[in-house]
Amino acid sequence: MDCLLCKIIAGEIPSTKVYEDDTVLAFLDIHPVNIGHTLVIPKVHHLNLYETPDKTLARMMTVVKKLSIAIKSALSADGINIEMNNDPIAGQIIFHTHLHIIPRFSGDGFTHWHGVRGYNEGEAREVAQKIKNSV
Repeated sequence: MDCLLCKIIAGEIPSTKVYEDDTVLAFLDIHPVNIGHTLVIPKVHHLNLYETPDKTLARMMTVVKKLSIAIKSALSADGINIEMNNDPIAGQIIFHTHLHIIPRFSGDGFTHWHGVRGYNEGEAREVAQKIKNSV
């Protein structure tokens, strides 16, 4: 398998680890949005959110919470963003499940939610029903 994150897990590519257990590995992103930007990944390869077992996702989120608190405290961050990209259109470029912990600092210039679209009359109910029907 030619997966960058699997190579990091295997030790074939170096990383700066901040946390590791039997299920999860966390390390500093080499192209951080801000200092302390951390990736949290499962040690078993899963393509994305849709394919990752619930138990693994739950463990990842437990670690994300623990690390978010530690990162915010250690770096005196003003806040934390948690981000996950699934599918190319959503910005996924590494196809191994991973969550980003991005420490935020006042005036850091990192922005999100560029466009805000409202719903047309009745559209929200239609969309909600479609989602409910697909669960």
